Parts: sequence; structure tokens; C-alpha cells
Amino acid sequence: MTVLDPPTTIPAIAARAAGLTKTYGSGEAQVHALAGVDLTIETARFTAIMGPSGSGKSTLMHCLAGLDQATSGEVQVGNLTLSSLSDNELTRFRRRHVGFVFQAFNLLPMLTAKQNILLPLDLAGLDPDWTWFDELIEVLGLGERLGHRPSQLSGGQQQRVAIARALMSRPTIVFADEPTGNLDSRSSAEVLGFLRRSVRELGQTTVMVTHEPSAAAYADRVVLIADGRVATQIDNPTQDSILDALRRIGG
Repeated sequence: MTVLDPPTTIPAIAARAAGLTKTYGSGEAQVHALAGVDLTIETARFTAIMGPSGSGKSTLMHCLAGLDQATSGEVQVGNLTLSSLSDNELTRFRRRHVGFVFQAFNLLPMLTAKQNILLPLDLAGLDPDWTWFDELIEVLGLGERLGHRPSQLSGGQQQRVAIARALMSRPTIVFADEPTGNLDSRSSAEVLGFLRRSVRELGQTTVMVTHEPSAAAYADRVVLIADGRVATQIDNPTQDSILDALRRIGG
């Protein structure tokens, strides 16, 4: 199997970190961003990663997504061990197996919503699955916005376009980095609802990094990171249970 091929069967575990460490600098300036993380991300579940500033949550996401290389330990996504891949293979891995949703949307201003959604497939030289495209557009409510450029869309609509772009290639896993950070409360709730629907109705595995307990409460599970380690995990979280756990770890 190559990194461009989808797995022949969907694993129960979409991603796994084992003994993950990440160290920056050396000597007295050395910083241990990750200090031995063991974590599994289940297929077709919505996982939120939270923690105090500097806890290592963003570093963990970058290592799981193949954007950063761990100092030690292993990351497995689907059937692939990332440390075994060359730089070119990592690029192909991310293009085929990983979707990204960013706080700043990262849409190209000169392209329409439809063109932005299809851009990763165009870059990869892959033909769109138009049935899947139509399903995404219906779920995300973008049917009347496909011909609009980003400047003609609200923040919530732009983020929905970004979600459709992330889902279009049917990735093994989608990583959302503070996806509601630039949105008002109404648009935030809308976008989080769509992310949750993508998990429950479309079977998409999603990992979201957030500092907002109200956002994390949309997830199936919350993983709290402190001092570069997994401090605790909360299944079926509520905003109150998240706040209680954050207080216990000093978040």
C-alpha cells in the first residue's frame, strides 16, 4: 500500500501516539513541549484537546498531523507509521489522509467557494467524487454560496467552506485548530454543530484543539494536556465537567 491509497478497512483506531516527546532547544534553554504522551484517537469520534497555554496541545496536534516530527516516540495514523515516511511521502500522506480547518479559514480570495473546496483535489490531480460533494454541500448548507468569493461570505460561511474543503478528500482524520477563534457566538455554535454532524452523519474522525470549554463540550471526548502530558480524559463532556477538570490541573 502507498500513502496515496486509502486503507482497505477502516481501523477502530484512527490515530495513536505512543511515548511521544518533543524537545526544543538545548541546555538551560531546553523546553519539553511533550513529555511522554500516550493517546488513541478513535475512528468516527469527535475529540477535543485542551490545556493551559504552553501545555503542548498544539504541538501534539502538529505531531499527529505530520506537520512536526517528534523527538522520540511513534505516531500512527490509519495504517501508517509517520516516522517511517520520507519528506515527500509525508507531503502525500497529509494530502490524502489529513484534512485541516484553521482559525483564519485560509481560503484563497480570488477563488469561489466551490473552487476553494475543490482546490486540494486539483493540486493532487484527483477527480472529485461529485456524489460526496453534493452530500457535503447539503450537510453544510452551502448550496447558494458556491459561486461566492470569501469576501462575499460571513465568517461562519467561510469556515463552513473550509470544513467542506477539509472533508472533500474523505481524509482519515480532520484536525481543527481553534476553528471558532475568529467567530461570534452564533457562528461558533453553527460551525461546531456542523463539525459534530460530520462525525455523526458522515463518519468523519475529527480532532479539535480549543481553549473554549463551550466548544469542547460539543466533542465526544475531551483530552486535557498539562506540562506536556495527558492529565485526564472526559467522555461525554459537559461545560461544567470541563471547567472542573481545568481547575484541577490549573488551567
